[in-house]
Amino acid sequence: MTDNKLLQHTSELICTRISHDIIGNVGAVSNAVELLEEGDMDFIDDIRSILKVSSKILSARLKFFRLVFGLQNANLTDFETVKTTAESYLQTIGNASYPITVNLKIEDIQWTRPALLTVMILADVVIKGAEIDITEKDNVLTAQVRSLHSLANEKIKNIEIILSGGEVENPAQYAPVVYLQNILNNDKKIHIMNDNMLTLIIR
Repeated sequence: MTDNKLLQHTSELICTRISHDIIGNVGAVSNAVELLEEGDMDFIDDIRSILKVSSKILSARLKFFRLVFGLQNANLTDFETVKTTAESYLQTIGNASYPITVNLKIEDIQWTRPALLTVMILADVVIKGAEIDITEKDNVLTAQVRSLHSLANEKIKNIEIILSGGEVENPAQYAPVVYLQNILNNDKKIHIMNDNMLTLIIR
């Protein structure tokens, strides 16, 4: 695949993935607005709840996606903002009973975007709650996810296929993996280990 075709392919995957991740809550906001326009005050509490929850999710996800996929952003150098943005994103995926938490320890800004991408990749394989640990040391990034429940083995298998150069069904689901490979630009490689936990090592 030529560089231009690779760029176009990756852009299409990212756009599809982002659209998929926000369309549900955009639809919920649209439905709530329609109920408001109908003027039926019997549903006002439900409308208020829908708008509050959906707007919070949309805001958190879009802020995260802008950091991960957007052009150069000053916030990428603010590690505290990066951490809180990742935490807010994970709150839109997990729930109170089975939260997904992240322990993010990076000091070199070159690792900020790759670290956020690993947050997204690892969160995608979580079924019920998990702890994600991401550390950077000696120019190596290590990202691990530990879950009290099982992880999505089919998704892990597909990640392994993509990392080995293969193709999978529903490739947009794995846009973060493809994009991470692209930004590393052959300077570093992604290694995957799947034992009692899923680990990604970039070096």
